[in-house]
Amino acid sequence: MRTVCLIGLLALPLSASAGARMGGYVRVMARPDTQGGMGRLGYWNLYGRLLNEGPYAALNFDVDVLEPHPGANTPWTRVHMQIEGGSVGGMDPDNGSLAMFRLSQLHILAGNVLLPNVTWQTGTLESSMGDLGLYDMRPATLFSETVGMSARWEHQPVDLLVGIGDSGFAIHGERYNPVLTLGGSIRVAAGSHVQLGLGGQMMTEPSARGNRNAPYDTPGVGYQEWVRGETLQNFRSDHPIAADRFPQPLPAPARSHKLIAYLGAGDWGPLQWNSTYLSVAKLHPDPPGTETYMDETVDIHVTSLTDERTVLQVGNEMLLSVVPERLDAAWGVLYGDHTDADNDILPSDHDRSYASTVLRLQLALTPTVGLLTESSLAREWSRNGNQYREHKDSIFANTEGAPDTRGLETGDADTRRTWQGKTGVVFTPLGPGIWTRPTLRLLYGTQWSSQNNAFSNSFVDTVDQYNEFGNVEQHWHHVIALEAEAWF
Repeated sequence: MRTVCLIGLLALPLSASAGARMGGYVRVMARPDTQGGMGRLGYWNLYGRLLNEGPYAALNFDVDVLEPHPGANTPWTRVHMQIEGGSVGGMDPDNGSLAMFRLSQLHILAGNVLLPNVTWQTGTLESSMGDLGLYDMRPATLFSETVGMSARWEHQPVDLLVGIGDSGFAIHGERYNPVLTLGGSIRVAAGSHVQLGLGGQMMTEPSARGNRNAPYDTPGVGYQEWVRGETLQNFRSDHPIAADRFPQPLPAPARSHKLIAYLGAGDWGPLQWNSTYLSVAKLHPDPPGTETYMDETVDIHVTSLTDERTVLQVGNEMLLSVVPERLDAAWGVLYGDHTDADNDILPSDHDRSYASTVLRLQLALTPTVGLLTESSLAREWSRNGNQYREHKDSIFANTEGAPDTRGLETGDADTRRTWQGKTGVVFTPLGPGIWTRPTLRLLYGTQWSSQNNAFSNSFVDTVDQYNEFGNVEQHWHHVIALEAEAWF
């Protein structure tokens, strides 16, 4: 919270000025974990965001440089920025370090310039069609890596967006090379009951002669020797003369794309709203890596070995008012399929599928006190074989009773099955509702997983006879949490 308070103090003059607004979101908690974990029930939000997320804070600032006049088509200008991060003193290993926060959004908006009802945006361009709140995910999002310019035309019932920019720094960092990005979306409302959205973006990375950060391929590299880190070693075995130069890289095309769809419907009886999201993406190829052998270090360029990775995600979330002002329900499902056509040998997050469902019920005992219960069930499957360890001694189920240190086996099972249950008391000062904030919660959560120790931990996972700490087998994990969330 020190970081949040510091940023808030700096923003006081801004928020007090005319035409300036500040808001944000905070999530804080204390989760003592007596089973050797790191205060999170499971590995990730596939099992629901509740008890699987850490601390987080976001601050949004809006300043009207030229204030808009409602009902008039006069020009207006606004500056928007967002500062966010996931560390708070005493709640995580980074202990509230400012290094964990970033200026994630900064753009200038200008409306009614050149064209009426059009908002021009320059800077960061991220645009989303909504959230899967139970998972804290946004599958239908465009331009999350892009800086540039977009134009949004809003004229009920149509919302049309077109954008162009560069995603090079977000994708490559210090190895920057421009990644030209073009895309857009359209969203149409059919009255107050139905909304439909479609969108997409394309990315292409140009190659400039002599630019070491441009996309290349190292000739003759096989997938298996690359993932094992043996490319240079094998080359020197075949070319023992020191004067033989490692092959020079050749230019290679690097392209990616994403398509999204959204369908929303609601305001029908107990159904408040149902949101369905679809995302189909081809990921951008990886930058080069390095290998060292016998004091020789080379770059291995792998554009063509990493350019066939695709991700399909489908999610649905339904919010029901079962008993108005008394019992609310939120039900979500999520399916993902990740494929890598270049890889048929290595268990990887790029070659897997997963499916999950989460159901949350919240019963209001009084207008400000309620009972919350949530349950989730998930299955993850590794397409290329064993990725998960089911037992403390499952190392002996691996090849020849030892882990495959050459890179092709990491466990003794290709499937991970996980169940979580959470229950407790919630306090909602602003009244009942699953998404009413602020909320204070006292929760107990439990997880069962087919994988051994399936939560962030610092356990030793070897069975070496010299391991002074020993190892442990446990498939159940229990966490008690005091936590709070607030929008402001």
